[in-house]
Amino acid sequence: MDYSSKKIRIKDIAKFSGVSKGTVDRVLHNRKGVSEKSRQAVEKVLNEMNYSPNVFARSLASKKLYRIFCLFPAYQKGDYWENIENGFEQAAADFENYNVEILIEYFNQFDSSSFTKVSQSILEKEPDAIIMAPVFRNETIQFVNQLAEQKILFSYIDSMIEETNFLTYYGQHSFQSGYVAAKLLFQTLPENSTVIITRTKRRGGAVSNQTTNRYNGFMKYCEEFQLEKKFNLLKIEIEDDNEKANFQLFKNIFSQYSNVSAAITFNSKVYRLANYLSLLNKTDIIILGYDVLEKNVTFLKQGIISYLIAQRPEKQAYFSIRDMCCELIFKKPINKINYVPIDILIKENVDYYINFSKYEASLF
Repeated sequence: MDYSSKKIRIKDIAKFSGVSKGTVDRVLHNRKGVSEKSRQAVEKVLNEMNYSPNVFARSLASKKLYRIFCLFPAYQKGDYWENIENGFEQAAADFENYNVEILIEYFNQFDSSSFTKVSQSILEKEPDAIIMAPVFRNETIQFVNQLAEQKILFSYIDSMIEETNFLTYYGQHSFQSGYVAAKLLFQTLPENSTVIITRTKRRGGAVSNQTTNRYNGFMKYCEEFQLEKKFNLLKIEIEDDNEKANFQLFKNIFSQYSNVSAAITFNSKVYRLANYLSLLNKTDIIILGYDVLEKNVTFLKQGIISYLIAQRPEKQAYFSIRDMCCELIFKKPINKINYVPIDILIKENVDYYINFSKYEASLF
């Protein structure tokens, strides 16, 4: 049977199961007057569409349209946030039959005022729920306080602000992933060598909640093992929109330091770091960064990036929508904090990871 239609109606179920619309209605509402053969035919179709009769009947009976807004950074094709949006789109298709509408809103991840402007615009549209990436901590807290006043449910993806009253969180344990990154990076480095610790400047001095947590985890490991006494930890900031200045910065570093052995960045654009070092012919340096972007994977396979830490963004987005629907519509119990694995990728295993992730996505 072909169930490819996005919107399944009672008449569609009747057509696929070979019974009348009245019979379908009686099965959905568990009424008498239906033969066992007809009931089995209807339930077979519902099962093949992955709908339980009770839940589907409830969604058909409800006049309520649930509008869930997804708020996350604007991106360019191939960026980390494209994977987040893919997860939201898959969820939108899967939950359309339950009167759920998924609406996407973007903000500039390097400008906190952009987040404030877009979040206020969403409030004016009277959402039923919001799923957001809390990139800017202070601005997010101000926003969720408004949501609490209006009794609007919200969930976090990518990172979380623990003291707020969110419904669910899907993402890595950001602090722990930074701690793991440090443990991975320092395990083979010679003492007294220089390690470049890179962060990205944001407009107005705003800082990213996710990258701050990773950085703090990284520095916690360094503190515990007193690595600042054993290594030269060179902390630098690069510009998000000035590649020429960034390249010159790295050029100056290598003119001053002859013993640079490793470099790390805490966001998904580690390919930029790899490109600078490649242009400077410094391909023997251990580079560590985050996320399975196409550009990152290219440098990983070339051996220029040594390690990538991945975090399954499509699943974060999809399961966030699923759990919000469980709360809004199905009244099913859900788990509040859901940490995704801290996946460590090298050039020898990255293809297996990517191929299996694509397979998993088809099973959503």
